[in-house]
Amino acid sequence: MSTPVQLDDIWAERILGSIAGLEYGSVQIIVHDGKIVQIERTERKRFDTPAGKPAQPERPRTNAQRDADGQVAQWKKRKG
Repeated sequence: MSTPVQLDDIWAERILGSIAGLEYGSVQIIVHDGKIVQIERTERKRFDTPAGKPAQPERPRTNAQRDADGQVAQWKKRKG
């Protein structure tokens, strides 16, 4: 019989922190016996300019990125 995943406040905060500011990439949550044991974050950087040409300055943060940061801050405030 499988054990349901146990998600406590600490892991919820860690998951939200892992996705905050992520523009390209993935977050993988590893579960063993119904318990979260690991979070893996893979971030990709995309460059539109070919090698040898100067890159443009980094783009401003998107509304989605600011919203994710705000959600993490709200979560911390509620739990803190």
